[in-house]
Amino acid sequence: MQNRYIMTAFGKDRPGIVADVTSVLYETGCNLEDTTMSMLSDEFTINLLFSSSDEKIEAKLLDRCAEMEKTKSISAFIRPLKERSAVGQSNAAIATIRVEGLDQAGIVYKISQYLADNSLNIIDLKSIVKTTPESGTSLYLMDIHIHLTGGATPESIEEGLDDVAEELNVEITVTR
Repeated sequence: MQNRYIMTAFGKDRPGIVADVTSVLYETGCNLEDTTMSMLSDEFTINLLFSSSDEKIEAKLLDRCAEMEKTKSISAFIRPLKERSAVGQSNAAIATIRVEGLDQAGIVYKISQYLADNSLNIIDLKSIVKTTPESGTSLYLMDIHIHLTGGATPESIEEGLDDVAEELNVEITVTR
């Protein structure tokens, strides 16, 4: 039986960090399924979904993660998963919420709370702060991908987020 796991790893960005982390899975016979990797500040972050039929793989990987921490300064954590849930397998249509405005505390929280209150599931969220060349101010840009469920439409979500947009003084658009 294949057991599934998630590994989260991060370390100072440098050439070879992805190879260092994925070699641990390869050398222990794990099968890499899904990944997300990106740079946050000067740290490279790695999220890996993988499977293994080895019942003792978790202990082996924990030893390898401790070794990576000591020799490569890469922190890594592993979590076993239960059976796949229906949330990640929804056939619902996907909408994209685009947010643009001055950087400030609370943007992600307030928008994600609205979505949670309306039972709308986030499947991907990416954000970045950019300095505008004209004025040097910090501009916050965010894209959120959600499942459209329960009769929700891009128009109804955008209208529902109007109060949040006004409170934060940001522009929010929702497209399919």
